Amino acid sequence: MQETVEQYRDRMFSHIKGSDPLTMLAAAPRKLERALKGVSSAKTSKRPAPGKWSVNEILAHLLDVEVATGYRMRTVLGAPGSPLQAFDQDAWAEKMHYHKRDARKSFEQFRALREANLALLKTLTPEQWKQSGIHAERGEQSIETLVKMQAGHDINHIQQIERILSAKE
Repeated sequence: MQETVEQYRDRMFSHIKGSDPLTMLAAAPRKLERALKGVSSAKTSKRPAPGKWSVNEILAHLLDVEVATGYRMRTVLGAPGSPLQAFDQDAWAEKMHYHKRDARKSFEQFRALREANLALLKTLTPEQWKQSGIHAERGEQSIETLVKMQAGHDINHIQQIERILSAKE
């Protein structure tokens, strides 16, 4: 059974546990870098089970989510109330060939985009944090909600990567 929108939101928020989402967003690249240190490309490209993403695929997904979330935030800031497009992560993984992506290149691109998005977020006024758009699947989402969701999403996938990399061959 697939998660509902509310279940997904609650699961992402559960990873935050009262922590500051901006601090968590800033820490994610360091956590990923530590997890990837000394890991072979053979290990990052190996799927842990049929139908499950490899580390390469997860990192490509994190990169694309960073692109999508950055665009959504800019859309809201430029035109509050705008529609925010959803995307099918499995279709993106297939059509954008996540399985062929290099983990370290995806990570470096993710880190650069994260730095750019954090720089933007640090300039926002309290009023801008409350501005929102209408997500196609999740309804109204403020900048604050987008950031909390992304912080929880990071933790979700960092833990997934750590599990994959710590598994015995």
